[in-house]
Amino acid sequence: MNDKTDHRLRLTLRQLEVFAATAREGSTRAAAGRIARSQSAASAALADLEAALGTQLFDRIGRRLVLNENGRALLARSVSLVDQAAELQAMFFADQQMPLRIAASFTTGEYLLPGIVLGWKQQNPKARARLIIGNTSDVIAAVVGFDADVGFIEGRQTHPDLAVRRWRSDEMVVVAAPGHPLAGRTVGTRELAEAGWVLREEGSGTREATEDWLGRRVGPLDVELELGSSHAIKRVLASGVGIGCMSRYAVADALAAGSLVELKTTLPKNSRTLSIVLHRQRQPGRTLEAFIDYCMAE
Repeated sequence: MNDKTDHRLRLTLRQLEVFAATAREGSTRAAAGRIARSQSAASAALADLEAALGTQLFDRIGRRLVLNENGRALLARSVSLVDQAAELQAMFFADQQMPLRIAASFTTGEYLLPGIVLGWKQQNPKARARLIIGNTSDVIAAVVGFDADVGFIEGRQTHPDLAVRRWRSDEMVVVAAPGHPLAGRTVGTRELAEAGWVLREEGSGTREATEDWLGRRVGPLDVELELGSSHAIKRVLASGVGIGCMSRYAVADALAAGSLVELKTTLPKNSRTLSIVLHRQRQPGRTLEAFIDYCMAE
């Protein structure tokens, strides 16, 4: 008895590559630019994929293509397959080694990861990496949207699509300029409540940790300035304006140089968790697994 069932593969890596790029960019025109193809070729590949599956993967809303339920179910595996194919190709074409896309919150991205990435690069000379720095919300969005292979975040923010791995602890400290009126003595909660503060913006892990630690004990803070950069906050504080709450990693250089001092308070010490996040449905490639192992060992 002959089995006439057609077992031939109906999908191609090129179709999946176009699909994943379109999901990220929202149009075949933008997707074509991302993967160096013509728009007509990208549109044809996407049409062939939907025809092969017998279903639409996007809702057409104006000029934008928005993933529907079928598309969301396909996206994670498509990205993994395309990534694995790229790794296979890089084994034979060294100039086609894909960069590892790392997204990190400001504290981790500015003060921890540069040295770690450098050490990893020295052990893996052919490896390439691209480090994108933003606040914790930005990092989560990048990993969820497959715009980053791995994320490094501060605090408890997460997303149902993410797997979170505890990485290391980070102590929060209250700092000010050496000449600030609160420097050089033990400061109580009433004085902290009356002080002017210079803090990170809403949505950052540092701001979340600050509010968790101080909100319950000090009450509402008088926030004079909100800044999106730890470097900017340190410069403002060093000028004598306000007090701040920051990661010890972020202020270690300023404390060593004497431009800032740690304020002694009646508050208990506070630490937060720095975490590594990955997409739950995405299978890490060999390069990504090796990088995560290296980070966990550091």
